[in-house]
Amino acid sequence: MKTYKQEFINFMIESQVLKFGAFTLKSGRKSPFFMNAGAYLTGSQLRRLGAYYARAINESFGLDFDVLFGPAYKGIPLAVATAMAISELYGKEIRYSANRKEVKDHGETGILLGSKLKDGDKVVIIEDVTTSGQSIAETYPILKSQADINVIGLIVSLNRMEKGSGAALGQTALTEISQKYGFKASAIVTMDEVIKHLYNKPIDGTIYIDDNVNNALIDYYSQYGASERKE
Repeated sequence: MKTYKQEFINFMIESQVLKFGAFTLKSGRKSPFFMNAGAYLTGSQLRRLGAYYARAINESFGLDFDVLFGPAYKGIPLAVATAMAISELYGKEIRYSANRKEVKDHGETGILLGSKLKDGDKVVIIEDVTTSGQSIAETYPILKSQADINVIGLIVSLNRMEKGSGAALGQTALTEISQKYGFKASAIVTMDEVIKHLYNKPIDGTIYIDDNVNNALIDYYSQYGASERKE
């Protein structure tokens, strides 16, 4: 595993973004872990987060694209922080864009904030985590209605490695999105990488995945894990 991925896992733990315990997800699933990107609160955290996203985007898609699109609401600060990081790290100017929940009818009207989209724009969508693909189902039509753009990829911070909505196929939500929309979907890290990195290894003196947590994860993935997971 690359060093920046290991650093990102530690960063999620230190920022209390990734937690282990007992959580009920929107889907109703009882999960032994939970990720909340809303816990990134400070300027220094957002600066670091943008840099991790920038490295993962460059590794997955390269930098030959025009717009970083962050779906409202959590995607907005992610798009801004990452566009700044790409400029800082690689000297590449990427426009950021996001959608409004309601169309604005005065001042700067329309459904988008940030950059408008133009015909021929190459777009990367940025999100925190995707479990069902519902957000993309809402976002993709918005993008395509604004201009004749080309979505070249989706980047999230964590691939939970769970079965998506097409449970019979046993694929992750990211794989389902890629196959449905025809663009690559990637993550800074996968949950498999998180488990491998944290299992019985202390972070600042604390072990976050001990044998008990690991057994809970094994039980969870035996029920909800995607078939593409590497055991």
